[in-house]
Parts: sequence; C-alpha cells; structure tokens
Amino acid sequence: MKNILFLVAIFSFSINGLMAQEEKEVEKVISTLFEGMKAKDGAKVQVLFHPDASMQTVIAGEMGATLGSNSVSDFITRISTTPEGTVLDEKILEYHIKIDGQMASAWTPYEFYVNDDFSHCGINSFQLIKTDTGWKITYVIDTRRKEGC
Repeated sequence: MKNILFLVAIFSFSINGLMAQEEKEVEKVISTLFEGMKAKDGAKVQVLFHPDASMQTVIAGEMGATLGSNSVSDFITRISTTPEGTVLDEKILEYHIKIDGQMASAWTPYEFYVNDDFSHCGINSFQLIKTDTGWKITYVIDTRRKEGC
C-alpha cells in the first residue's frame, strides 16, 4: 500500500511540474509579445501569432459594450511604424493561466503607458494553442479604461 501511495505522489508531482513548465512557456510567449511591442520589432511579434489569429477590444459605452476588431497584421504594422522616440509599454500585472492539453487561456491585468505617461488599463484575455513550433496566440480580446485601475 505504501508503494502505491508513493507512486501516486511521484506521479502527482511530475504532472504538477509539467503543468508549471507549460504555464511558464505560455507566460514567455505573452511577455515576448510586449517586449517586441516596446522594441517596435514586428518580426519578433509576428512569430508569436497563429496565422489565423484575431484580435478584439471591448468598447464600453453608455448603451452597453460594443466590439472592435483588429487584424494581427494591422497590429504589427502599428507597432513597427510607431514614431521614433515614442515608447509603448504594456505592463502585465499578473498572469492567470489555465491549460488543457494543447489549449491555454491567460487572463492578464495590465497598465499601458506611452512614454512613461499612463494611457489606460484593463484586462487581456489570450487564447493559445500548442503547435509543433510551440505555443501560438490564436485570439486576444481586451478591455480598456482610464479609471478604476
């Protein structure tokens, strides 16, 4: 009986260790996205996205929320053409990552700064899949607000 409990404990620790490693890999993809954005490096950002990825924003209004859409290619173009001397810095405050097999979801509260000046805050919700070349972002939706951060 002790041997069975020992094997179950080892198996449990192994699974937990693998999950922690996968979570770190997902976190690295997201942190690399914002490093690339800050560096205005479109090529660094492009490889993080699945070819069929999409991006949306929840736009809060008096009559309820609406949905804004943006293509990944437009996002990358905006990053790459950010004027010289302008720094876009999205600071992730924490990561909440859930993984099931080859699918991951990450909830990341953030604050966004332009040239060290606060612009807005909100939540990013990332969906990723694990491909043969690693985790790729398939979908991003975010909220944006200036108050209540």
